[in-house]
Amino acid sequence: MWRRRDFGLGIGALGLAGALPALAQKLRVMKVANTAAVNDPQQCFTTAGQHPKLNFYKPGGVDIEYVNMSSMTQAMQSLRSGHVDFGPAIPGILLPAMAKDPTLDLVSVYKWLPRNANVIVVKPGSGIKSAADLAGKRIGVRSLGDTGITVTKTMLAELGLKDDKCEYIAIGDGAPAGAAIDNDRVDAMVAFDTAAARIELVGTKLRYVPLTPKFAQLGGGWICVPRKSLKEDRAALVALFRGIAKSTIFSHHNLDAGIDLHWAVYPESRPKGRSEDEARKELAFILKDRRNSWMPRPDDPDQRMGASSLAEWTANIAMAADSSKTPRLGEELGDVNRLYTNALIDEINAFDKEAVVEMAKAFKA
Repeated sequence: MWRRRDFGLGIGALGLAGALPALAQKLRVMKVANTAAVNDPQQCFTTAGQHPKLNFYKPGGVDIEYVNMSSMTQAMQSLRSGHVDFGPAIPGILLPAMAKDPTLDLVSVYKWLPRNANVIVVKPGSGIKSAADLAGKRIGVRSLGDTGITVTKTMLAELGLKDDKCEYIAIGDGAPAGAAIDNDRVDAMVAFDTAAARIELVGTKLRYVPLTPKFAQLGGGWICVPRKSLKEDRAALVALFRGIAKSTIFSHHNLDAGIDLHWAVYPESRPKGRSEDEARKELAFILKDRRNSWMPRPDDPDQRMGASSLAEWTANIAMAADSSKTPRLGEELGDVNRLYTNALIDEINAFDKEAVVEMAKAFKA
């Protein structure tokens, strides 16, 4: 049972006592289209704040429910149909889909992954030295609905190269993916950093190949919502993303606690067949790069959590046009400003970030 003091730490320490009346109201449960299993503790940047000891969501009258999806395409369709309230946005997939289907009226409202978390990995002795060498090769991806295909197309297009001779092969995660690389079933793998780290954990040696320069400077992921939600659900969205921002800062500064809180909220995700200390060490390795990618780059002039820029989205359109072989993509999409918005960002960031940092540093399970 949580003591009153524990409950107060999540609220009073952040100056949120005034939000307590919302707890008496009916919670708005915001459903998220989830393309990675919620049991994966890499999602602690969101889930940690659901724990009563932090309680970053409910004082704002919201909570999160995960709805698992098999692909980005399914996530977009679920957003359009209203089966979920928010979901991931990868520009290389989202923008061509919106141009092709104008009824897919989604807007990116929060950049949850400010740094590019994609990687190219090969065997240590591979002849692939740069992204240009991916042309015509067998590229391993987690699944044929995975973003690795779009990422490869985007990087090759940036270099003026085609991917028409590339072969994309689904090799899964962890040990199966490691075996595919070790046994030369693929020449390289393009995936998120966390997927590559899981392969290293099973003993496969990898060498990391640099991303292309322009692509490397782009954010790795956004969260989008149906446009109508910006008016109809504004207060709920602000509360939702403020909770995510707090959870992100907390987990960045105290990853062990973030993982523990995730396990507590989702007990089915606790490790099986090994100790929690062993599992935590593995997760710390998996998230060694990701934890920094949750936060804005130090050289980004806009340090607000979740903020986007016009220049970034202009670049996203240009790269999506190249990778999808749709030269008129920008014209078909129209005004760049309709694709993203910072309209909620100031309200989302209206909390004491240093208080969250201090809470994370002082937190005891």
